[in-house]
Amino acid sequence: MSDTFMPGERDVLLVVDIQNDFCPGGGLAVPRGDEVVPLINGLARKFAHVVLTQDWHPRGHLSFASAHPGAKPYQTIEVSYGPQVLWPDHCVQGTKGAAFRADLHVDRAELVLRKGYHRAIDSYSAFYENDRTTRTGLAGYLRERGFARVFLAGLAFDFCVRYSAEDAHREGFAAIVIEDACRGIDVDGSMAATHALFKQLGIRCVSASAISA
Repeated sequence: MSDTFMPGERDVLLVVDIQNDFCPGGGLAVPRGDEVVPLINGLARKFAHVVLTQDWHPRGHLSFASAHPGAKPYQTIEVSYGPQVLWPDHCVQGTKGAAFRADLHVDRAELVLRKGYHRAIDSYSAFYENDRTTRTGLAGYLRERGFARVFLAGLAFDFCVRYSAEDAHREGFAAIVIEDACRGIDVDGSMAATHALFKQLGIRCVSASAISA
């Protein structure tokens, strides 16, 4: 397999959650998350097709530690669909924190997919809510558009990028993660677990330099 990828009409760049709250100074800042923005801007110019995802939580969302008296951020609890990490309040609908970074210049994006808007269920993946059965509709959209490969970049590598890549693979798309255009949080070994999962599934991690114009 070639180490260089030339995006074509059946390829889409999926840009995950480049929002103020996931960058330094935000409510759930991914360390050095802002560093990916220039890389993603450059990558987007190489793809004819780009999709953006946007975390879009209502106030009092189930995943917020503040919604559970006595709970602390990054604690894991059991909910109806299994384990759920509790997060600081972030990406609340209509707030500055939920907005895309002002320096993200991906004006040609053909779809902005909002996720996490159901109050009682979190949504890491761009394809499924965290119950792993409720669909966002993205897989159907990509199939109807005729896409075969999904290239992923964004925040955070070990959560929303990970689950989106896993589900792209699950839905029959070739998933390629542009790792240096991602940053991770690393909660309880989640970075190592992500790399292990990608290796198991055959999901490739490449650098932005592997994407040619």
